[in-house]
Amino acid sequence: MASRHPADSPVPGQRRRAVGEETPEDPGREPPFLDLERLEERARGALPEDVYDYYAGGAETETTLAEAPGAWRSWRLRPRVLRGITAVPLATELLGSAVATPIGVAPWAYQGMAHPEGELATARGAAAAGALMTVSTSATQTLEEVAAEMPGSPAWFQLYRLHSGAHTDDLARRAGDAGYRALVLTVDLPLLGRRRRDLAHDFALPADLRMANHPPAGDRPGLSDLATATWTFDDIARFGDLSGLPVVVKGVLRGDDAVRCVQAGASAVWVSTHGGRQVDPAVASAHALPEVVDAVGDEVEVYADGGIRSGSDVLTALALGARAVFVGRPTIWGLATGGSAGVTGVLVGLGEELAHTMALCGVDDVRSVPRDTVVPAR
Repeated sequence: MASRHPADSPVPGQRRRAVGEETPEDPGREPPFLDLERLEERARGALPEDVYDYYAGGAETETTLAEAPGAWRSWRLRPRVLRGITAVPLATELLGSAVATPIGVAPWAYQGMAHPEGELATARGAAAAGALMTVSTSATQTLEEVAAEMPGSPAWFQLYRLHSGAHTDDLARRAGDAGYRALVLTVDLPLLGRRRRDLAHDFALPADLRMANHPPAGDRPGLSDLATATWTFDDIARFGDLSGLPVVVKGVLRGDDAVRCVQAGASAVWVSTHGGRQVDPAVASAHALPEVVDAVGDEVEVYADGGIRSGSDVLTALALGARAVFVGRPTIWGLATGGSAGVTGVLVGLGEELAHTMALCGVDDVRSVPRDTVVPAR
């Protein structure tokens, strides 16, 4: 929260502000709450245009991207009263790993473009918040380097299929050896979505950065080189065997697909539209989540991402059956503007909003939020 100071001398006709009075209109002054829109504007001013557009943009007409935040607000909270709840602990477990919050860091590529320390700073920020971080295959530091920044804190490794199947298999093994707690297979990218902003910029990774987990020949691919080979349901168990880790399948938007993933050996499914960067227009995560949860029941954990921008969004996802949620762009904006402390600030701020909203709704356990806490808006 920003500190408060007495006002400067007022201009003619302007009253003098009292000591301690909030002045959110002051230029450069941080508001006394998490303001993600303002944070994004600050990040936009700090980043080159093509880099900002890489992080902020979506596929095709960006309909999926635009609809994601509002989809969570198509649900309404139904508070319980007289429950005597004023404080809510946020600690939970994800695939058996204890975390301080059900709000984790989604995988995002090329974080070295947002901050000189890239994924290393994000790892420290997540660890300071007690949050789980998912590390991208397309990171600008190796999976081992990122893991070393958060000893004792749980992290998952997200896997793409690269040009070399042998190299992809080796990454799975390395993730297990490096102490990651789960392997996250991103399955909604059989080929790269048409991201018009990136095409307009002819986007490529800056020459001073590398995709540290990719084969040497793939260090600086163009957009046309990023398509991946196709996986099948059989790969779920195979990667579990290679890594020795539970497998989370990310990019599921249908109940029938979720059931097949579980039957094929998935330990969890992750409802995601890939940040609106693949199929467009696609069903929003907030609308797909109930179908997926109903399909798999209590058999596996379910997670969600996509447009979560407030603690009430998080509570809605938990009420709809998610065990945890993950945020991508907000953590990038925090990284770009404040490094590791900026990442921590976003995660802690969202957690504070969640705890406050839960107390107001008479809910005291993030692990068992009743489904009837939310209803569709009318």
